[in-house]
Amino acid sequence: MESRRPRLLVLSSTFPRWKDDTEPRFVESLSYELAAIFDVVVLAPHCKGAKREESFRSDGRTLTVHRFRYLPAAMETLAYDGGMLFRVRSNRLRLLLLPVFLGAQALAIVRLHCQLEFNAVHAHWIVPQGFVAAMLRMMWRRFPPFLVTSHGGDLYALRGAILEKLKRWILLRANAVTVVSHAMRDYCEERRLKPGRVVVQSMGVDLEATFTPGEQHASRNGVVFVGRLVEKKGVEYLIEAVGLLAAKHVGLELTIVGDGPLRDSLKALAKSQGVGDRVRFVGGVPNEDVVHFLRSAAISVMPSVVSASGDREGLGLVAVEAQGCGCAVIASDLPAVRDTVIDGQTGLMAKPADAVDLARKIQTLLEDDALRRRLADGGRRHAMGKFTWRTVGSRYGRIITEMLDGPRKV
Repeated sequence: MESRRPRLLVLSSTFPRWKDDTEPRFVESLSYELAAIFDVVVLAPHCKGAKREESFRSDGRTLTVHRFRYLPAAMETLAYDGGMLFRVRSNRLRLLLLPVFLGAQALAIVRLHCQLEFNAVHAHWIVPQGFVAAMLRMMWRRFPPFLVTSHGGDLYALRGAILEKLKRWILLRANAVTVVSHAMRDYCEERRLKPGRVVVQSMGVDLEATFTPGEQHASRNGVVFVGRLVEKKGVEYLIEAVGLLAAKHVGLELTIVGDGPLRDSLKALAKSQGVGDRVRFVGGVPNEDVVHFLRSAAISVMPSVVSASGDREGLGLVAVEAQGCGCAVIASDLPAVRDTVIDGQTGLMAKPADAVDLARKIQTLLEDDALRRRLADGGRRHAMGKFTWRTVGSRYGRIITEMLDGPRKV
């Protein structure tokens, strides 16, 4: 009788809720890659309009998706649409929902494990998924070994002595820990969150079928930004940079792809800078539509900053998506971003929160076609070598398999 494949439970508070959802899809994409090795079950929060249970299928692989209820549907507002951290900060009363959320998630995990007997758990984000996994591991001997993956905001923005101790407590109980950039590992080491045992492994990008150069390379023009309109993205500095360049580059246009709480204030800023007619706000769009904008633009800019709360980029895969589409990249010189953009080879680095320096870098690429093409070509080669989902999925598969074989030694 053929033995079954090991079963993997994936815990995430970010996952597509329905077809053509604009929620980030990286947990889904990684789960599909892991489905080549494991029988993958995903547990995510429920929200109004989403199904309680369904199957996702792609290229012959299947994910079984369960969504746990934690309140009546109209009140399930803690996750999605910007992420849990943003949702809480935009309305502090949502903190009252957190204990109910954690309890409901824990009960759902126990119920699923009793039914399906998972061999391993992959918890995305230290809080809340890593916390719930650590609590269950402490209280329940049957709980399987678990991997925690931090994506950035959970590591950087949860600050203060109590939260630092909580993060350390969670990570020390995890069987394996990954972070998506070397800067995040350095952060963990400096604070001794899990000394010497944090593995760097990024998320991936579909560079083979979706984020490809296409046929529009010859007609590229303008500048594009892709991302949430929140403080850490630094979009105001990009708009100011366009304002500085407007007189010299009469045809320069900026397309902003994404939505968020700063949309109205950014529109007002563009108008006050005299470039209201040069800045186009597209709103949030599915990945397949993002590709169109990246293939059409000459330059993709990622003007990220460290927010007042300490939140910052965990890696910056938007730069990799742009590189995959053959678009030249300018990014803020932040530690995490250096994993994706090598200054002068795969893109240009600009000083964070400095519109003048950003304008200077944009002008350089607008006026030097050869440099722009060289950086675009170098960026795609670099991305293909490190960030395809096939490569990333294989590495995560090894990490989880080694975790199953015993205590992880790093």
